[in-house]
Amino acid sequence: MIFNETSIQGVYIIDLELLKDDRGFFARSFCAQEFEERGLKAAIAQCNMSFNHKKGTVRGMHFQIPPATETKFIRCTQGAVYDVIVDLRKDSPTYLSHVGVELSADNRRALYVPEMFAHGYQTLTDNAEVIYQVTEFYTPGYERGLRHSDPKLAIDWPLPVTTISHKDANWPLLDDQPTDQPTDQPVSLGVSS
Repeated sequence: MIFNETSIQGVYIIDLELLKDDRGFFARSFCAQEFEERGLKAAIAQCNMSFNHKKGTVRGMHFQIPPATETKFIRCTQGAVYDVIVDLRKDSPTYLSHVGVELSADNRRALYVPEMFAHGYQTLTDNAEVIYQVTEFYTPGYERGLRHSDPKLAIDWPLPVTTISHKDANWPLLDDQPTDQPTDQPVSLGVSS
């Protein structure tokens, strides 16, 4: 694997190192040892998949607060998405900065997302599918989200939004975010992304 560090510390875009021959190619898409050598979390608690019918669909921006923070390893396995993460580490020099990258079945890229980053994406094609390896179990009372269109985030989504869930469209703006206390009521959706 080829680890490309981004402008935000701890965030990596990971490309495959292809071993090609007349059959096609072989590549390692995940290796706990290579992650750990770079100080990255490699334990996987869950592996999730999302499928999206329409180009322009937005999912996110999701995260979990302590003690249920998640690290995510994200790959698009069908179609293409514009994947965005926002740094929510209050002590970080890049607090509230974001990174956006195209992940697609064609480029086979993946994104490593550390704890305390909000994550979301927009589909660039119809029938886009995304796989998430996650280090923490989904914990509804600790789930939070940011509104994808929050002007303070200034995310330049590539397409008009065609589809978004009611929950994702109505996450509070940054200025109205709740304190980092768990909620008593689980959210209605049984997955975090």
